[in-house]
Parts: sequence; C-alpha cells; structure tokens
Amino acid sequence: MKKSAIKGILFMLGSTLLAAVMNSAARHVSQTVHPFELVFFRNLFACAFVLPLMWRAGFDSLKTDRFGMHFGRASLNVINMMVWFTAVSLAPLAEVVALGFTAPIFATILSVLIIKEFVGARRWTAIGVGFAGALIILQPGFDTIQIGHGLTLFAAMIWAGILLIIKSLSRTETSVTIVAYMALLMTPISLVPALFVWVWPTWTELSWLFLIGICGGWAQYLLAQSFHEAEISVVMPFDFAKLLWISLIAYIAFAEVPTWTTWAGGAVIFASGIYIAQREAVRRREEREAMPPT
Repeated sequence: MKKSAIKGILFMLGSTLLAAVMNSAARHVSQTVHPFELVFFRNLFACAFVLPLMWRAGFDSLKTDRFGMHFGRASLNVINMMVWFTAVSLAPLAEVVALGFTAPIFATILSVLIIKEFVGARRWTAIGVGFAGALIILQPGFDTIQIGHGLTLFAAMIWAGILLIIKSLSRTETSVTIVAYMALLMTPISLVPALFVWVWPTWTELSWLFLIGICGGWAQYLLAQSFHEAEISVVMPFDFAKLLWISLIAYIAFAEVPTWTTWAGGAVIFASGIYIAQREAVRRREEREAMPPT
C-alpha cells in the first residue's frame, strides 16, 4: 500500500475517533444543556480552530460570487446539527451513528429528484439494500421506533442535501472558502434559536462544550486531509470505525451495549453507501473518458 494511502487511512481513523468523542460528549452535556444551545457553542468554539486556517490563507479566501449558496448551506447545517444533537440526546449512540450512514443513500435520491441525475439499476438496488439495513436497526413497530431514530433519519436527509450543495460549491470555491463561510455564518445563525432556550452554562459545562467544538473542527479537518491524501474509495471503508469507537465509548461511559441488529443493520447500510459511492466514481470516470479532448 502506498504511503499516501496509509496516511489517508490514518487521517480517516483519527476523524472517526474525534467524531465519536464529540457525539459522546454531546450526549453527556445534553443532560443539562439544551441541544440548540449546544449547537451554538459547538460552532463558536470550532471557530477557534477554523479562524487560524483562514488567517493563514488570507482574506482573499472570502471572495465569492455565491454568498447566497454559502448562507443556505450554513442555515441547513445549523438545522442538521440541532436535529442531530437532539437525536444524540434521545437514542442509543450506536444506533444514531449506524442510521447516520444512510446520508449517501438519501443524497443519491435527492440527486435524482433535484438535479435529474440518472441512477441505474445497480444503484437503485443498493439504495433498497441500504433501507433494508435501516429496517434491521429499527425493527419496525410502535413499541420499538423512537423519536430519536426518526430525528436521526431526518438529520441524514438534511445532510444529504448539504452534500449536494458542497458538491456544487466545490466546482467554483476553494475548500478554505467553503470552510471559512461555514464557520463565520453558522455561529451567528445558531445563536438565534439558542437564545430562546438560553441558560448560562457552568464552567464545567463550558469545558465540555469546548471539547465538542474542538473535536468537531479537528474531525472535519482530518476528514478533508484524508480525502487529500488518498482516493475516497480507499479511505471511505474506514469510516465504519465510527460505529466501533462510539460503541466502545458508549459502553464505558453510558453502559450502552449495541444489539446485534445495530451491528448488522449498520454494516448493511454502510456497505450499500460504499457501493453507491464507487458506482458514482465509475460513472464520473466514464463521463470524463467520453469527453472529446480539448
């Protein structure tokens, strides 16, 4: 295996670990801090990580002709975080993470509905398999499906829409520009709903909120570095480590033991997502090869 691929995998594993720590800390502090307020502090403290990167890149990184799309992406991201952290406070952590793997599946469906992208039989089959995995976790029935599960799937749908916006922005904007506007816009936007439930956090709660913000910022950075070092098809299978880390932390911190259905359903959903991503990569490569030389 190439050295760059190994580095990419290590960056991905680091990102998944930090994401697991962030979600576990959010579960802990959400017992006393409202999820809306949690989202605000997560974004505020993440700025401590993002702003130095923006400073080093220079203020030219803020030049854009697509401010409206940046604002829309930031607004959706705030909603996504509020829904996600509410789900984290309600449902078992491993089940939340496993159901979160449905985002690429929803993204494929949205690409058909919104940008009229063609999806062949193989990807439709993978989508069906992915939703079957979700049913394995949920075990449909009025006595088993919780509001936390529904919120997790809703958050995954919102994130799928955000992925399409990021894909569009990446055609004209640098990664620094995208991240800079995310940090600068999400903090004031998330302050608005937080004010309706505002209670000043204690110093102990602030320390947890700071941990959430820093872990979230570093997780995003390591994820970007992972994609920079190696092909997405190489590193994405290791995103499944999220479920491993969160299961271990949830067991130690909250005595939550994932059921076999969580592991089985999570594996099925994740495998379908990986297949969808690989098929999309093949389709894009075929489109590039079919283009006439310039």
